[in-house]
Amino acid sequence: MNPSEIGRYALLAGLLVVGYLLVLAWNDDYGDPARGVDARAVAADPLSDVPPAPASVTGTGSTDPGSDTAPADVPAVRDLEVPSRDAGAERSGDAVDGTLVRVHTDVLNLWIDRRGGDIVKATLPTYPVSLDTPDVPFTLLDRTPDFVYVAQSGLAGPDGADAAPQGRPRYEVDADLFELAPDADTLVVPLRHTDDRGVTTVKRFVLRRGDHAVRMELEVRNPTSEALQVNLYGQIKRSPGMPPGQESSGLGPRPYVGAAFTTAESRYEKVDFDDLDDEPWQTRVEGGWLAMLQHYFLAAWIPVTEAEHLYRGRRGGDGTYLVEFVGPTLTVPAGEERQLAAQFYAGPKDQDRLEALAPNLSLTVDYGFLWWIAVPLFKLLDLLHALVRNWGVAIVLLTLLIKLALYPLSAASYRSMANMRKVAPEMKRLQERYADDRQKLSQEMMNLYKKERINPLGGCLPMLLQMPVFLALYWVLYESVELRQADFLLWIDDLSALDPYFVLPLLMGATMYFQQTLNPPPPDPTQARVLKLMPVMFTGLFLFFPAGLVLYWLTNNVLSIAQQWWITRQIEGASAAAK
Repeated sequence: MNPSEIGRYALLAGLLVVGYLLVLAWNDDYGDPARGVDARAVAADPLSDVPPAPASVTGTGSTDPGSDTAPADVPAVRDLEVPSRDAGAERSGDAVDGTLVRVHTDVLNLWIDRRGGDIVKATLPTYPVSLDTPDVPFTLLDRTPDFVYVAQSGLAGPDGADAAPQGRPRYEVDADLFELAPDADTLVVPLRHTDDRGVTTVKRFVLRRGDHAVRMELEVRNPTSEALQVNLYGQIKRSPGMPPGQESSGLGPRPYVGAAFTTAESRYEKVDFDDLDDEPWQTRVEGGWLAMLQHYFLAAWIPVTEAEHLYRGRRGGDGTYLVEFVGPTLTVPAGEERQLAAQFYAGPKDQDRLEALAPNLSLTVDYGFLWWIAVPLFKLLDLLHALVRNWGVAIVLLTLLIKLALYPLSAASYRSMANMRKVAPEMKRLQERYADDRQKLSQEMMNLYKKERINPLGGCLPMLLQMPVFLALYWVLYESVELRQADFLLWIDDLSALDPYFVLPLLMGATMYFQQTLNPPPPDPTQARVLKLMPVMFTGLFLFFPAGLVLYWLTNNVLSIAQQWWITRQIEGASAAAK
């Protein structure tokens, strides 16, 4: 095999490796998560599996996992006997009669079930479902006959209101509708419950203007003569897959849908639904957070204290999946009251806001193993957008800056290709002369490279070094919620959606084909045929990619063509002048 073939095969191998990594990412992390589940059975009694109660606590400030056989969704505390619930009492609550409390702010709409005080629906008014329906907000949480995705919280433990024999508490509330006043920055939604012992539990939801984070406060007032022991818990209950109308389509990458945690061993650990099918997952973390992820959006619970919490993920008996945290035991002395709190977030993957809420929560914007390159690239893209106020123009400018930064590497590659192109006629004569003697052909070609001072590998190694940057930018453009429904120019009104007329993919394929004409022809006929098919294959693939990603590749191709043409012209001009 002659040196030019070595270089080309090395470049082809690099492209195949990159393609293989993308396939692994799509299939392993972004495959179709949907699985069969009897959604109607879930909807028939949507609160029939609220957490197994915190697992009992072996001393104040510590938690242990509970039994999977606990009869309720309420996290079970080990050594705690949780009586079976009266199903009739459960179904007599608001889960059936539909008396929900509505809460509206400028960025968040919530529906709270008085039975348990759960958030059973959340919509995002500043993120419409589509550009065609700007007044229809995106629905993140919901509880329907076909899909369940709710946020639950409360007090478990020996004396927790959610672990009572009669089922979860039914809260009283002063109104059915709470709205943030135009001149107010904070909205408080209080719910109250008093049991037959006189113990009062007050659950408050505190919402702020412009914020998708909700502070959930629980206050326990103990008028009895004995101390109470309770555990704060928060959990997210979700059906597998995506709700109707939100499924991924096309042949492009599919986003990760599943759970994520931060642990002592890993700042960001994904636990997908398949893992929970096999066995429950759990860990203990000081502080920490849990989240349910999907493309562009997430729901998360974040305890406000740095005490050690138990985190767990498991599959429920109805086919839904539950991720939960359980706090340490809190003792409420006789005649006194205590407060507990946690933050709940339901909104977009806004990196700055997520990082402010909890350490490592911003990693849910998953840029993959090249995150250390991707994060600075996104910050630069965000800065450019602040200057030009157009995400499409920002993508073009970012691609230009990257091209300038990598100019020395790509210039070396294009000089090598131009030199190879210059000696192409002589190489063809050698191939014809020594067609039957491969060893002699390789020897003569090496002599030619030495004479012309050409490094046959110089054209591919610099390009291989650029691939990590290109891949990192790829995931930046795909994961950033800022590009969702962001317009560019003319017919491109959503950079996160397909080009409706496929103009960008076709232009990208044309530029890729034209760029191939600037390269020296491969000596191997089979390799030449494969390379000719690549523009067609890439065009077909990019037909199903978001317009923002295609815009990046198109811009990169145009800049590469301009750079390669300029360098080739310089070298050919210098060669002609030397003659």
